[in-house]
Amino acid sequence: MTRDTYSSLKKKIEKEILKLQKQAQALQTKQRGPVIASIIRSMREYDITPEELTLAFNKKATGPSQRNATAAKPSATKPTAVKRPVAPKYRHPETGATWTGRGKAPRWVTAAEAEGKNRNDFLIA
Repeated sequence: MTRDTYSSLKKKIEKEILKLQKQAQALQTKQRGPVIASIIRSMREYDITPEELTLAFNKKATGPSQRNATAAKPSATKPTAVKRPVAPKYRHPETGATWTGRGKAPRWVTAAEAEGKNRNDFLIA
């Protein structure tokens, strides 16, 4: 593939990308009009002022707006919660190994249960 062919092909693709971006912008503008009209109609119906919307919007948004957060991370559906460590609930008396009681039971618990012991025997007081 020669340099001229690559260069002309790249320009053609960039031109197509620009055309598609303009189409997407036009579609978004076209779709937003009826939504805005509906919002204004509802505001008039319920006597809602723009100031009330501003106050309500600012109460909900802590930091960057939801729109900006979504634009930055399109795959994110929810902000992730901070994971806190869970205190262990069970302790092996000989080895001192612990288990929180969440998830799959460790081997020492399943082995003890296979021997006929009760899981409650390993509870931490």
